Amino acid sequence: MSAHMMLPVVISGNQVSLESFVIRPDRPGKFPLVVITHGMPSGNQFFAEILDRSPVGYSKAAVAFAQRGYAVVSVMRRGYGRSGGGFSESARQGCDYLPATRAASDDVIAAVASLRNEPWVDADHVVLLGHSVGGLAVMAVAAQNMPGVVGAVNFDGGRHSFSAPNQPCSPDNLVDTSAALGRTARIPMLWLYAENDQFYGPDLVQRMFAAYSAGGAPAQLHMLPPFEPNGHNTVVLAPAGSWFPAVDPFLERLGLPTRTVIEAPLFAELPIPPGAVAACQAAFADYLANPDDAKAFAVSTHGHCGTGFARTALEAREPAVMKCKINSRGEDCRLYALGQKLAGD
Repeated sequence: MSAHMMLPVVISGNQVSLESFVIRPDRPGKFPLVVITHGMPSGNQFFAEILDRSPVGYSKAAVAFAQRGYAVVSVMRRGYGRSGGGFSESARQGCDYLPATRAASDDVIAAVASLRNEPWVDADHVVLLGHSVGGLAVMAVAAQNMPGVVGAVNFDGGRHSFSAPNQPCSPDNLVDTSAALGRTARIPMLWLYAENDQFYGPDLVQRMFAAYSAGGAPAQLHMLPPFEPNGHNTVVLAPAGSWFPAVDPFLERLGLPTRTVIEAPLFAELPIPPGAVAACQAAFADYLANPDDAKAFAVSTHGHCGTGFARTALEAREPAVMKCKINSRGEDCRLYALGQKLAGD
């Protein structure tokens, strides 16, 4: 089953709701919990982009864990999407990453504390997965050695400058931040980085990893093959089967499930739109693989298409049709699918 939720948490004594997306086996019981936390956009439209973020973006990873019997919750930190509390992760002085990283980790800690009370969560077996800035955040959570958290995955973790989005604004500060967090972390961690990550290349990653491990933090580094022009978003865009073989041994060492217990497809099998061009056949396969119900798929008279995602299926209709018209250069477009059903069913 899958659902959006506003997760109630307490951060620094304040009650806040964090927008989240849950996917878990549709049967009774308590499941090991995976909490996913996201990266940070860069550029001139920063605040518009963080408001537009959705917790469904990590659905490929979420589905892969859910198929292995985990309950998975993707959580938007304060200020992102519809999460309350206001953005809290600004670097106070140029490239001073550590305070901002710890602020981000406060949200993850609060989310885990809240989720451990859910009746479907095995509170003693929690794994964290953080991407990009979220990778640094889970390193900071590991440094707190939070009860119940038994492991963490840092996926292409780091932070870069708004003024130079393709470069860390201070590689040395990233190394120092890693060292500071590694001094107290005793939770096992797996580091996954694409060989062609354009933000954090292999040399910088090796320096960060060595600094983190030097303080006694139990961690291992696995470099993933190149993905697309920039592998930084591998966890978001690549099929989970391309990187999960590196995660399975880590989970096994933690005594956690690795065997697939829920076979694909997890969701409705709908027919490919008749007459769809090749790109739209592939787009519809991606549409079906997305676990969210808040989605829509539109097709044009000559087989072009557009996909829309939002907080509800009704909200997703308009962007789907709009994207279809753009992709088809003005052809008439109609809704083909809404959520997990054909439009009109």
